[in-house]
Amino acid sequence: MKITFIRLNMFENISSDAMKPLLFGIIKNLTPVCHELCFIDERVEKLPEKIDSDIIAFSVETFTAKRAYILAKKYKTEKNIIAMGGFHAGVMAGEMLRYADTILIGDAEDTWGDFLTDCSEGHPKRRYISAERTPLMPVTEDSDVYRHNYYGIGVYQLSRGCKFNCDFCSIKTMYRCVRRKPADTIFEELKLAKEKIIFFVDDNLFFDKKSALELFRRIAPLKKRWACQISMDAARDDEILKEMRRAGCFLVLIGFESLNAGSLEEMHKKANSYADYEEIIKRIYRHHLLIYGTFVLGCDHDQADVFERTYKFAVKHKMAVTNFNPLIPMPGTGVYSRMEKDNRLLYRKWWLSDLYRYGETAFIPQNMSPEQLRDGCLKIRTDFYSVKCILRRLFSNPVHLLPLNFLAFILANVISRKEILKKQGQLLGGILNETDVD
Repeated sequence: MKITFIRLNMFENISSDAMKPLLFGIIKNLTPVCHELCFIDERVEKLPEKIDSDIIAFSVETFTAKRAYILAKKYKTEKNIIAMGGFHAGVMAGEMLRYADTILIGDAEDTWGDFLTDCSEGHPKRRYISAERTPLMPVTEDSDVYRHNYYGIGVYQLSRGCKFNCDFCSIKTMYRCVRRKPADTIFEELKLAKEKIIFFVDDNLFFDKKSALELFRRIAPLKKRWACQISMDAARDDEILKEMRRAGCFLVLIGFESLNAGSLEEMHKKANSYADYEEIIKRIYRHHLLIYGTFVLGCDHDQADVFERTYKFAVKHKMAVTNFNPLIPMPGTGVYSRMEKDNRLLYRKWWLSDLYRYGETAFIPQNMSPEQLRDGCLKIRTDFYSVKCILRRLFSNPVHLLPLNFLAFILANVISRKEILKKQGQLLGGILNETDVD
C-alpha cells in the first residue's frame, strides 16, 4: 500500500517556528517495509492538489481539527482510507468519525500496526484504541523522513503523560499514566542524532529525582546542548539544575501560569506558588539557564490589571522567551466542562467555527470582556517582543550573553516576533461550512 502521512498546520501558510515532527520517525519505524511511505509537513511545505495514496493519515490536535476535516473532504475518494489520530481523537471521536474512515486513539505503538494489517486484508475498523501498555518506540534518524533541517534542532521524547492534572491542560485526556523510556534508550537515540541541539518535547521531563539524575549523568558524555520543559518542583532543586547544566541543558520552559494565587488554585496548579517565583528564577539563573516562561490569562480570579502585572513581571525577571496565552477551554478538560455547563462558551465548538480567529477569546470571562482578554494578551505579546524590550532583556542579563544562550535568545525572539504578527486574527484551517458548530 501507498501511505501519505501529513503533519497539519493551523493555517494555510508556511510557519517559521515549526519543530521537527517526532511522530514521523515513530510511524516510519512502525510501518512494514512492504508499504510505501510519504511524509508531508504542511507547516514547511505546500500540500499537493491531489494525493494518490491508499491511506491518507493525519495527526490531529484541536487547533488543527478543522484543517484535517477540510482536507479529508478534499482528498477523500472511493478507493482510499482517511485515518486520523492525535490528541483530538481521544476527546472528540464522534466528531472525527464524521470525516475519517478510521480513527486511532492514543499511542501509535499498539494501534498503527493493527490498522495497517486490517487495511491490507480489506477490513479496517472504525476505531483503534491504545491500551497504553506497549513500550515507547525508540526514534532513529532517517533521511527519507525529514526533508527539512528545522533550524538544525533535534526533537526527542523521554516520556508521555504528566504527573500533574492541571484543569486547563489536555494532556490527561490523552494519557492516563506516565510512561518513560530507560535512560539507556535515550542515550542511544541521542548518540545517533546528527543534531547538536536537542529539544525534549516531554510535557514534564521529570517524574522523580532519581530517574532525572540518572538521565542527566547518562547523556552528559554526548556533549549535546538541549532544552526541555520542567515543573516547579524540579526548579526548586539545586542538584537537579546543576546536573542539567552539566549534561548540556541551556534553556528550561516552565509554566508560571499566573501571579494570582486564586487563579493557580483554579487551575489546580498545586506545585506553583507565586511567593517563591522570584527565588526560583534566581536559582535557575545561578545555573546559567535561559527561562522560557508561559502564562495563562483570563481565569475567573483575574482582573483587568492582570496583563500589565504579568508583563512587568516577565520583563523585570529578564525572561528570554514568553507565551502570554488567553485561557482556552480545550475539549475534555475541566475548564471546558465548566464553561459549557455555565453557558459561557462563545462558540459551541470554537475549533470548528468559521467565525473564531486565532488569538480570539472563546468564552465569556468573569471579570473582563472577551475583547479585553484578546487585546490584553496581544498587547503584552507585542510589547514583550518589541525591539526595545528584546534589547533591554538581552543586555540586562549576563546569562543571555553566554555564546549558545545568545544565539538561542536572538533566534527565539526574532521568530516569536514574526509569528505573533502573522498568526493573530487568522482563521483556523479555512472554511469548513458546517452549520452546527457555531
